[in-house]
Amino acid sequence: MTLQRKLSISALALVMVAGTGFTPGRGPSWQLSDTGSTARFRGLAPVSARVAWAAGSAGTVLRTVDGGRTWASVGPPEAAALQFRDIEAADAWHAVALTIGNGTDSRVYATSDGGRTWTETFRNDDPVAFYDCLTFLDRRHGLALSDPVGGKFRILATNDGGRSWQVRPTTGMPDALPGEFAFAASGTCLVSAGRHAWFATGGGATARVFASRDGGRTWSVADSPIPSGPSAGIYSLAFRDSRTGIAVGGDYAAPATAPDGSAVTRDGGRHWTVSRTVPGEYRSGAAWTGRGRTALTVGPTGSDVSYDGGVTWRRFDTGSFDAVACTGGSCWASGEAGRIARLRW
Repeated sequence: MTLQRKLSISALALVMVAGTGFTPGRGPSWQLSDTGSTARFRGLAPVSARVAWAAGSAGTVLRTVDGGRTWASVGPPEAAALQFRDIEAADAWHAVALTIGNGTDSRVYATSDGGRTWTETFRNDDPVAFYDCLTFLDRRHGLALSDPVGGKFRILATNDGGRSWQVRPTTGMPDALPGEFAFAASGTCLVSAGRHAWFATGGGATARVFASRDGGRTWSVADSPIPSGPSAGIYSLAFRDSRTGIAVGGDYAAPATAPDGSAVTRDGGRHWTVSRTVPGEYRSGAAWTGRGRTALTVGPTGSDVSYDGGVTWRRFDTGSFDAVACTGGSCWASGEAGRIARLRW
């Protein structure tokens, strides 16, 4: 998987819709922030209704501590030529961010002072590896996912909050399919709930979901009904708990149509069922809102809401976003041209 192929996701301007889209009289709507940035933010880490981090192109990292009214650019200067695709934050001071690319372009940076200083805590030295996304099981234990190396997906792990990382042995990892990889589209190709972790794939004959129940040491894999292909598959996962999950995706090369582009599981990812009503277009991010069975999904052509755990979806916005994340009932979305928004109900 080349960097050029990964970054081709960013070439979707032909279908991008300016503005926030329509706002119905009832239900959710996005309220855009003035970020002062033109970066594309695919990494998003809300901490509370007031604190959130976003990471994106040209080494850009933003942080707000006032609910999005103002944003500070706090990215590491040495990463200005790199592409951030994921960021995980514990609070207003501690964050860990991932840059993507073949070989040494895949790096992890950590800050403990709100972005005033950063430490590079991992630099990939394998020219074949390409890291896509991060997740933290708790404040100390985290995982990062690389596309297959030697026929198996690679897991990077930390047990000290991201200050150091170790490549895990692949003895507990099933074989990858020919052409199979993960999508670095929204920082949610790898997610976790407690000691459980999951990652999603595409590119091969079948879009699959890998699951771990021991903190990422051993993995099982299940087929999904979401179509797969050279630029198609599952782009985002969201798990409410160890059993209840949503998968969304499609084909970024044909974003206006995505048959069977959403699926749900009720057994921790062992079995997946196509949603009764799918978004119908390519979606790159999904999140549970913290309001019961309500979930969100976003993509370059719009946003959808589900009130029944992903079984049925309804469009509520036509603006362009790449990532969505929620915490404590506060939901945020981010995307191209510096777009970051908070959800209003």
